[in-house]
Amino acid sequence: MNRVLPVLTILLAILALWYAAAIWMNAPWQNQLNARANLENVAFTEFAQQTWAQDKPVLPAPHQVISEIWNATVMLDIGSKRSLAYHGWITLSATLLGFAFGTALGVLLAVIIIHNDAADRSLMPWIIASQTIPILAVAPMVVVGLGAVGMTGLVPKALISMYLSFFPVVVGMVKGLRSPEGIQLDLMRTYDANPWQVFSKLRWPAAMPFLFASMKVGIAISLIGAVVAELSNASGGGLGVRLLTGSYNGQTIQIWAALFIAAGLAAVLVALVGGAERVVNRRMGVRAA
Repeated sequence: MNRVLPVLTILLAILALWYAAAIWMNAPWQNQLNARANLENVAFTEFAQQTWAQDKPVLPAPHQVISEIWNATVMLDIGSKRSLAYHGWITLSATLLGFAFGTALGVLLAVIIIHNDAADRSLMPWIIASQTIPILAVAPMVVVGLGAVGMTGLVPKALISMYLSFFPVVVGMVKGLRSPEGIQLDLMRTYDANPWQVFSKLRWPAAMPFLFASMKVGIAISLIGAVVAELSNASGGGLGVRLLTGSYNGQTIQIWAALFIAAGLAAVLVALVGGAERVVNRRMGVRAA
C-alpha cells in the first residue's frame, strides 16, 4: 500500500491537469461552435463537457483516448488495417528484429574494441559520430534506398532500429568489459588463464549489469527507430503510419491513442528485459538488493 498510494496520487494529479488543459486548449474552438449555434451563457460544467467531447480536439480528454484504444483494439478484428493491434504488431516486429541486430552488433563491436587498441582508437570516434546524424534525415534515405533495390517490409525498418539501439549497447559493453580491476586480471594471469578464459570467466560476467542497463535503453530507442522508419513508408503499416494519417486528417484522438500504444509497448519491452536481467542474476548467484 505504501508503494501504490504515491503512484495513484501522481496519476490522479496528472489526470486532473490533463482534463484542465483539455478545457483550456479546446475552449477557443468550442466558443466558436457555441456562437454558431447561438448558445450563450453556457454553464461551466456543461462547457467543460463540451470541450471533452469534441470530434477533433486540440487536446483530447483521457477518456477519449482510452475509448479510442478500446475501439481500435478490442472492438476491431486484429487483422483489420484500422486496428491498433495490427499496426502495433508491425511496429513490435520491426522493433524486436532491430533490437536483436543492434544488440548483436553492439556486443561484437565492444569485444573487438576491448581486444584491439587500434580498433579502440579508430572505431569509437566513428561510432559516436554516427549518432550525431538526425534519425529523421537517415530514415527516409535508408527506406527509400533499400526500396529501390527491392528490399521492403520489415528489414528497412529494423535497420533503422538497429542504427539507434546498437550505440547504448556498445558503449555500455565497452565500459562493462573494462570494469574488472587490474588485480583481478593479474590473478587470472597467475592462474595461467588464456584470453578466452579471461573473457568468459571475468570480463563477460562483470559486463552483465552494464549490458542489461544498455539493453533497457536500446529496446526503448529501438521502438522509436521503428516508428520513425514507418513515417517514411506509409504503405507498410505500423504505429508510425497511424500517427502520420492521424496528422494528415487532424485526428488528434487517433494520434494520442497510437502514442499511448507505443509507450505501452516500450514499457512492456523494458520490463521484459528487466525480467531477463533478474533471471540471469539468479543464475549467476547475484543477491537481490
